[in-house]
Amino acid sequence: MQPMELIITIFNESLTRPVFNLLVWIYNIIPGQDFGIAIIAVTVLLRVALYPLSNKALKSQRALQELQPKIKEIQKKFKNREEQAKAMMEFYKEHKVNPFSGCLPLLIQLPLLIALYRVFLTGLNPDSLESLYSFVQSPGVLDPMFLGLVDLAQPSHALAILAGVSQFLQAKTAFAKMPSMGAAGKGADFSKSMQQSMIYMMPLFMVFIAWNLPAGLALYWVVTMLFSLGQQLVVNKTFSSNKA
Repeated sequence: MQPMELIITIFNESLTRPVFNLLVWIYNIIPGQDFGIAIIAVTVLLRVALYPLSNKALKSQRALQELQPKIKEIQKKFKNREEQAKAMMEFYKEHKVNPFSGCLPLLIQLPLLIALYRVFLTGLNPDSLESLYSFVQSPGVLDPMFLGLVDLAQPSHALAILAGVSQFLQAKTAFAKMPSMGAAGKGADFSKSMQQSMIYMMPLFMVFIAWNLPAGLALYWVVTMLFSLGQQLVVNKTFSSNKA
């Protein structure tokens, strides 16, 4: 077996197949067997499982916002880029914050998004049901309709746009008060660039990607971003309460 084939096999067995089985299991127990409701349920379960990791990243990101005045002081004190970058890294270490923490939640989602894409790519034909675990009952046929209105196996421009809008709202909420890194070294410049990409480029990218892909992926992303938005609002409120 070639290295790439081995990687794909490991990915499928460790992530794609479990996600597919979980989706079919929930599909079976939902009254009316609505595929869209099953996707929403799976998304919520995955987000709950990842909550500790994503919540830690959001808290670190929010803490970085609160340290903005001190960061600006360092920027003014050190004019040399190398000295400024060193001072910033020491400052981050001292306060136990990560300037790149805002990127972590998205990076966590990418493998799941790829796994779900592979589920829609091969999982909606009868042959794919052979990959079900022995304890998961085969439904015979998977009906990809959501509320009887949207075929989740086909592209949906409405859901694609909603995916972009939800991505923008989540990123805007997350980075609304992020400090301006100015000339705080290459690491800070990269962080600022990533923040801007997350706010403006990622929503456009999501719409572009979801425009021609199965609508089930867009539905998954909408639910994911709404969950993240709610989580971000809770973190923001907690910090505001502690500050008061």
